[in-house]
Amino acid sequence: MPRRTATLLASTLMLIALLCAGVLIPVPYAAMSPGPTVNTLGDHEGKPVLQISGRTTYPTSGHLNMTTVQVTGPDYRMNLFEAVYGWLDPDRAVVPHKTLYPEGQTAQQADQQNAEEFTQSQESAKVAALKQLNIPVATQTVVGAVVKDKPADGKLHAGDVIKAVDGKAVTQAGDVAKFVTRHKPGEKVVFTVIPAKEAAAAEQQGKRPEGPGADIALTTAADGGRAVVGIQAQADHIFPFHIDVKLADVGGPSAGLMFALGIVDKLTPGGNLTGGKFVAGTGTIDDQGNVGPIGGISMKTIGARDKGAEFFLTPKENCGAAAKDTPSGLRLVKVGTIGDAMKALEKIRTNDTAGLPSCSPAGRS
Repeated sequence: MPRRTATLLASTLMLIALLCAGVLIPVPYAAMSPGPTVNTLGDHEGKPVLQISGRTTYPTSGHLNMTTVQVTGPDYRMNLFEAVYGWLDPDRAVVPHKTLYPEGQTAQQADQQNAEEFTQSQESAKVAALKQLNIPVATQTVVGAVVKDKPADGKLHAGDVIKAVDGKAVTQAGDVAKFVTRHKPGEKVVFTVIPAKEAAAAEQQGKRPEGPGADIALTTAADGGRAVVGIQAQADHIFPFHIDVKLADVGGPSAGLMFALGIVDKLTPGGNLTGGKFVAGTGTIDDQGNVGPIGGISMKTIGARDKGAEFFLTPKENCGAAAKDTPSGLRLVKVGTIGDAMKALEKIRTNDTAGLPSCSPAGRS
């Protein structure tokens, strides 16, 4: 065989081998890309995103869009070609798989976690919005979950309202563990509770459940030397009217800020927070209205720009990363609380944008 032919054949075989390796060999990376953006003031799939009943609402205009990121699932393994393509595409990001999913997490576990975070995000958004409007929200402590084969199993149930422990009033969720751990393992502790069914009936009317409650005695078990009964206590809010978020196929906590702002806008007489402008954003929110950082910020700003947003409300801890590659035509606005966001929207609404707090690569205003 002529040398030239042999060289060509060897090169061809090597190329085929490389192509096969690129397709067949998985790499430990995951891909992110811009996901859908949804106007919290508008409709999604024919239904209002925010549905409020039992309270007067007011017309709104413009956009307060939540943003999302599409990611490859925890069970998906990218090949080398997909990773290289993602690195070269400015509208995609390739990151180590472990930065998105803990080792061993299944798709089902990831979906469950996202759903739980989304539900908690809605609750905190409602609380933060009503506090911003000075509308009282009652809070009580409930049994969030019961651990199987622990002392509370079969005696306490998810949704039971915990009124007292050993006769001491429970005013916040942390009180429960504090009172239980005053005991030694093997000692009795008495919970005063209102059953979940009675509590749910009262909450449907926007009321706290009344009554003295029933006493339930439990014998504590040992966990690392501490006394436990095997429950997770958590705060439960009682809203004076109904607020529902109707948005399927979305998970995680990052829409909290935009949900809260949408609720405020709908409940504010003549509010029209945006002045008709297109504002998008992201950020977790807690009951006190503090805005927290999220993942995939660069993908969210791209998605917002592609949808037509002019301004992007950016958690202050994400500012540096977002400002490194801000999409053309999109203005980043730094926020740390719902109050910051309200002030920024007032400036946007009145076209007084010169003093808007901005983001820089160094995270400075």
